[in-house]
Amino acid sequence: MIGRIEEQQKILKAYKSEYSQFVTVYGRRRVGKTFFVRETFNYKFAFEHSGLAKTGLKGQLEHWQSSMKYHGHKVDRPKTWIEAFDQLKDLIVASTEKRKVIFIDEMPWMDTPRSGFIGALEGFWNGWASARKDVMLIVCGSATSWVINKLIKNKAGLRGRVTTKIQIFPFTLAECEKYASYAKLSMQRSQIAECAMVMGGIPYYWSFLDRSKSLAQNIDDLFFNETGELYGEYDELFSSLFKNPEPYIKIIELLGRKKVGMTREEIIGEGIADNGKLTGILKDLELCGFIRKYAAYGYESNHSIFQLVDSYTLFYHKFIKENLKRDERFWSHNIGKPVFNNWCGLAYERLCLLHINQIKQALGITGVVSGVCSWKIDGNDELPGAQIDLILDRDDNVIDLCEMKYTRERFTITAEYYRKLLNKRARFLEVADKSKGVHMILISAQDAVRNAYLDDFQKVITLDSLFAEYIRI
Repeated sequence: MIGRIEEQQKILKAYKSEYSQFVTVYGRRRVGKTFFVRETFNYKFAFEHSGLAKTGLKGQLEHWQSSMKYHGHKVDRPKTWIEAFDQLKDLIVASTEKRKVIFIDEMPWMDTPRSGFIGALEGFWNGWASARKDVMLIVCGSATSWVINKLIKNKAGLRGRVTTKIQIFPFTLAECEKYASYAKLSMQRSQIAECAMVMGGIPYYWSFLDRSKSLAQNIDDLFFNETGELYGEYDELFSSLFKNPEPYIKIIELLGRKKVGMTREEIIGEGIADNGKLTGILKDLELCGFIRKYAAYGYESNHSIFQLVDSYTLFYHKFIKENLKRDERFWSHNIGKPVFNNWCGLAYERLCLLHINQIKQALGITGVVSGVCSWKIDGNDELPGAQIDLILDRDDNVIDLCEMKYTRERFTITAEYYRKLLNKRARFLEVADKSKGVHMILISAQDAVRNAYLDDFQKVITLDSLFAEYIRI
């Protein structure tokens, strides 16, 4: 198993506890949650079950009956979830395992309307399992917002009952590199980064890469060929996560057109109804890893900006959605063209934003508290506007202004780019905290050509730094 070291340590610690444990494992669809649990426990469970997508109560209970039968516990189809959990109690009592590990995958799909599922789960755990010492209930689900709101932040009977929370994150670049080596993909770091800019660190997507083909061929075959394994992934992605995906997709489409992101008020200004559900939708998208919420420098914390950061979703809107002629080699035909180059710049920035911890390591400030924000100012009659997508506002009295640049060759700072850089810095200094020093940081995909202009940067970070290992604490 690639990575997941800290996550595995947490779940095994829960397994070794002398008391019953209620564990939640959550994360974006296709990120490898089920694989993580199964591999950790070597595919051996006292009981394993998975909810069914878009299936009513009767179908869910029939499937439950089938899972019971698979584990050697022949029962009638339960009529209610209370009856189903009573059957689970009988199975646990009959088990000879010292530790009864119960793995229920895709639990959000089991909570169908008016099914009474949450109440039955509450009764099973509060009234029975938690009173024992040998039960380990592992709950998994791609609908991250459901797991958090219905289980982790439950305000009723299940409040405070979850004992261990484990979030499975997409692979970092370091983990993508390990996977590429394991799969014998023979990819250089620049290719691994470009692949991550398309697919993100989603293991399921990477598993389809054919080592006999180039990266461009793989992308064409997977995403642009109608027979490709990931051709219709976008529609499946949102329909599997949300019962009513349309409002979520509308917001994603809006944010996909805005590089910096949008405030809540700007989203409403684009015709999205503020009917009491918008806050929840934005929170759901954030919890599922599609967008990030961050602060703009110089504004109060309640002036939040929402930005699309999911690499695959960004790729879909910039390329797959624009493939109106259904060109099966759309990717290969656009490499090197302006649309490709513009996407590379934006996608690389998103890749950097997903590796903030590695950037801090490269700067030597992992022990320094630092806020992550961005900044933008409009132009006027005298001065052009300016925008900085990544600012590290550090508690050691330094502000890092980070310039993220993607090129396939060594990056050269030209006189024109240098003038823009000076304007950015000058305009930022107008609003910056005067007690702090301002450093310019270049985060370049390739090494930078040394010239007089480069001296204005206090530090140059290259792609190799983004591949550094990072231990989540």
